[in-house]
Amino acid sequence: MTIELFDARHLDGVVALCAAEGWTSWTHERAARALAAPGTTALVAVEGGAVVGVAHLLSDGEINAYLAILAVDEEHRRSGVARRLVDELFARTNAWRIDLLSTPEAMPFYRSFAHRDKPGFRLYPGDIP
Repeated sequence: MTIELFDARHLDGVVALCAAEGWTSWTHERAARALAAPGTTALVAVEGGAVVGVAHLLSDGEINAYLAILAVDEEHRRSGVARRLVDELFARTNAWRIDLLSTPEAMPFYRSFAHRDKPGFRLYPGDIP
């Protein structure tokens, strides 16, 4: 498995991972723009030519970073893919810290890193989609 910077050849695999998670806002058009936007670092885990994981970090380039998405193909979970993606984000961005939101199921994974628990919210402009 390799960890690579996202580019257009990974788009189908990333969108498929997001769809498997139920993240319907990650369409091809929107994902392509978001993952290549200024101030972001998008990495993919690739095995046998297939995208098996994706991580997308938003950063101010100095102190604050936010992990927008982290997804791993179900068959590749618990094999170190997510940890490698997060470790590589720290290494490539020199982030001082990474903030994120988590589902209850993923909290044990995030707690395995040096961390501080802080409550969080996801705000929407209107009704929750």
